[in-house]
Amino acid sequence: MQNLLTSEGETRTDDWTLLPRDVSATELPTGDLIVPFRVWVEARTELLARGSRAGVWLASDEQAEDLEPFLAELAIIAIDFPVFSDGRGYSNARILRERLGYDGELRAVGDVLRDQLFLMRRCGFDSFALRSDRNAAQAVSALADFRHAYQHATIDPGVPLVRRDH
Repeated sequence: MQNLLTSEGETRTDDWTLLPRDVSATELPTGDLIVPFRVWVEARTELLARGSRAGVWLASDEQAEDLEPFLAELAIIAIDFPVFSDGRGYSNARILRERLGYDGELRAVGDVLRDQLFLMRRCGFDSFALRSDRNAAQAVSALADFRHAYQHATIDPGVPLVRRDH
């Protein structure tokens, strides 16, 4: 189990098992699982029948809209950031929150670094699985790096700073 950072700046123990992309849908372990989307499609009935919690992780080349028929069944959605410079996960997060109305836990996984946390939270992420070589206590401060944001975001849908009277 790895430590996670929440959008409130707390660390907590991860009680989910994130399965790798190449896992077989016929050999799934027990417990609370976050499975690749392909495995969810293949083994959904079995996963739901187990009685434990189930979640999906989206690779950067997969689309959030493909999850729409399953959103009510998913306790968590993890979005993979395969490299620091791949921003497709931000778009998927905003689509899930704003367009599709997903209100379960949304987690950033993969190459998640301190510098990304402020924007990830603004896009709707609830938790962050930091890279194992990063210090979670140091990363907490990233959530408060900025007092004001220029643009509209999922977590503060009010009038953006650029449109406010000062």
